[in-house]
Order: sequence, then C-alpha cells, then structure tokens
Amino acid sequence: MSSIRTRLFVILITATIGIWLFATAWIYLDTKRQLQHVLDTRLMEAARMVGSLVTSGEIALAARFDDTPASIPLPELAHVGYERQLSCQIWSFDGRLIGRSSGAPEAELSNETSGFSEREVGGEPWRIYAVADRDRGIRVLVGDRLGLRDRLVTDLVRGLLLPAVVVVPLLAFLIWASVGRGLRPLRRLTQGLKARSAEDLSPISLGNPPSEIRPVVEALNGLFGKVAAAREHERSFTAFAAHELRTPLAGLRTQVQVALAAKDAEAREGALRQTLVAVDRTGRLVRQLLAMSELDAAVDEGGTQDILVGPALAEVIASLGSGRPPTRVEIDPALHHTTIRMNRELFHLAVRNLHENAVQHSPEGGLVRWVLDDSASPPLIAVEDEGPGIPEDEIGLVTNRFFRGRHHSAVGSGLGLAIVDAALKRTRAAFELRNRQDRPGLRAGFSINAAAG
Repeated sequence: MSSIRTRLFVILITATIGIWLFATAWIYLDTKRQLQHVLDTRLMEAARMVGSLVTSGEIALAARFDDTPASIPLPELAHVGYERQLSCQIWSFDGRLIGRSSGAPEAELSNETSGFSEREVGGEPWRIYAVADRDRGIRVLVGDRLGLRDRLVTDLVRGLLLPAVVVVPLLAFLIWASVGRGLRPLRRLTQGLKARSAEDLSPISLGNPPSEIRPVVEALNGLFGKVAAAREHERSFTAFAAHELRTPLAGLRTQVQVALAAKDAEAREGALRQTLVAVDRTGRLVRQLLAMSELDAAVDEGGTQDILVGPALAEVIASLGSGRPPTRVEIDPALHHTTIRMNRELFHLAVRNLHENAVQHSPEGGLVRWVLDDSASPPLIAVEDEGPGIPEDEIGLVTNRFFRGRHHSAVGSGLGLAIVDAALKRTRAAFELRNRQDRPGLRAGFSINAAAG
C-alpha cells in the first residue's frame, strides 16, 4: 500500500468501524444488563400485584380440584410490547393450580417458594419470580421467556447497526474526500517538482503550507541552495583550474619549441631547464587540484592515529626534496618528542602544502623552521619562513582558492593555503596565520592536542 491517501483512508475507516462495533457491543451488554434488571423488577411488581389482588378478594380462586382456575389479569406493558409475554400462575401449597393468566402454561413454572429462578418449560428457558402467601397457603408465580428478552435486546442492537449500513459508506466517502483535500499541498509540491527543469534551483513557494509540509519545503529549499552553491563553486573551480593550467602548459610548449630550435648546447640546456621548471609547476598544480578535489568530495579519510610529529615532518620534507630556491630546513627538537592524534593522510597533506608554501616564499639560502609553540593554548605546530610575509589586509583572503596576493611566488597557484585550511577543518584543528614580529616572514601553524614524550 504505497499511497498515503489510501493508507490514511484504510486506517481511518477501520478505526471508525472498530469504534462503532465496540460501542455497539458495549451498548448491547449494558442494555442487556439494564433490561434484565427492569424486567426482573416488572416480574416482582406483577407477582406482588397479583398477591394483593388475591388478598383483597378481587381474584376468586378455585376452591376444589374440579373448579376452573381463576383468570388472573396482568398489567399492560404496551410501551415495551410485553403485555402478552408475562405469564402468571397461582398454586396452593398442596400442589393445585388455582389460578393462571391467559396464555400461561399449565405446567408448573417453578417449584421454588419465593425469589427468582430459571427453568425450562415447554422446551423454552423461563425466568420466574415466586412469592408465597402462607396465611392463604398459596404461591404466586410470574415468569417470562428468556428468548423474548434476548429478542428485545437484539432488536435494540439491530436498530443501532442498521444506520451503519447508510452511515459507514457516507462516512467513507467523506473521509476519502477529506484526506484528498488534506494532501492537496503535497500533491501541488509533487507536481511543481516534476515540472521543474534540472537547472531550476529556485526556492519552492507554496504560499502558507501546512505545518506538516513546511519542514519538507524548507529542507528542499535548503538543499536547492546547497546544490546551487556547489554547482557555482564547481564552475568557478573548473574555470580557475583551466586558467591556471593554461599558463604552465603554454610555457612548457614554448620551452620545448626553443629547445628544438636551439643551435648551440647552452641554449638548448637552458630551455630544457625551464621546461623542467614548468613540468614541476604543472605537476604541483595538478597534485593540488587532485587534493582539493578529494577534500571537496569528502572522501572517507579513515580513522585517527598517534603520530610522532618530528619523524613525520622529516618524512614529508624528504619526499619534497630541497626545493627551489635552495633553502635550509630545521625541525625543533621538541617536535621529536611530540605526539598528536590525527588522521595521517590529512596531516601529511597539510604539512606538505605548508612546507611548500614556506619554501616557495623564502629567499635563496633562507631558513624554514618547524617549531613547537607550547606557550599557546592549545599548543601549536608552526612553520616559519623568511619571505616577505602577507599584507595584513590579505591575511583573511589567502585561504580562498586561487587567491594570489601581492607577494605571490612565480610558481604559486593560490591553492596551497586553501588546501591546508580545508584539510585542517576536516580534522577540527584551528589554522593560524600571522606575520613574524622579529624579522620578515610568515608563521603558519595549527593547533593540536600534544603530549610531550
């Protein structure tokens, strides 16, 4: 049952019929109990009335065995259709029938002296009330058929069920129409989404939707906004990447043409060196683009693990070579005793790009130094270079993708610090950039939970 409308209809109509049947059963049982009480009271009243009529002499009883039993009048209960259903007998203590009502059986209704009893008379169950007059030596028996009582209750319940034949179909139609009307906003939402083109990411407008539909509309509008932002980001990323790759590829082609056209070995060697620089720049850019793509795609980075910072830094630095221009690299001895818990791949990604950025902006022969700043809270792992630093008005912009400030290097693409920022955000580490105070240069670091060994 995939239709919400059908499901709601079945639930509501089933609940309605169930409640109706429960109410009918309740009414049946309660009515039967109350009717039994009322009819038992009528039996007692009729027996006492007949007894009082005998006492007052208004009923002449048969004196001998051959006398005809007296005819006993009973009260009319026309309002319940019960006037012919009561039967009365008067028996003497010596076992003679000395009076009976019209239609009463000749067989003794009950051999009880007083009170209620039930017995089978003429193949039918009867309910009898007996009252004894010991002064006159008689017993008055008044009874009725239990089957007639059950028929009265059944007729009453049938009167409740018969309207259901008309009411339930009408109620089913109203429930079906009401559920359909209640689901109309959801139907409009579905039709609106079907009619949209793939490029239409504008917010959905349903006026004032019901409170049950409003969270769905708000969630869809939020999703459309995220998709639109991601699509725009992807377009910008592709455009910037194409632009950045065009320059080194064009330079590479030019240098190869120069090398092919060069007549002397020195010119050819110079062109080949420049070709190598262009290849390095293109390789670095491609690597950065791939790293940024992986971060954007939220590739599962696996779990965290304990990393001994000093050896891990030395491994990353060794994989990058000495760098261009030639620089000196130092690692604070304290980092060889510092352990952090972090994803190793993201750690290597952040450290590699921080180190490349520091090397690219350092002058020839400059010093790039990795330090542990345990005076900060939490402690920082930072890299310091001796380059020109970053203008203060650009500090907040350098983590934007493809941003190249006034002091950018010749081989930079504007992605290094953006990759560092994205990788550290994935590890929930804070990224800090500031110019050095003691000399020219930049200090870039990230916070850690460090434990000195």
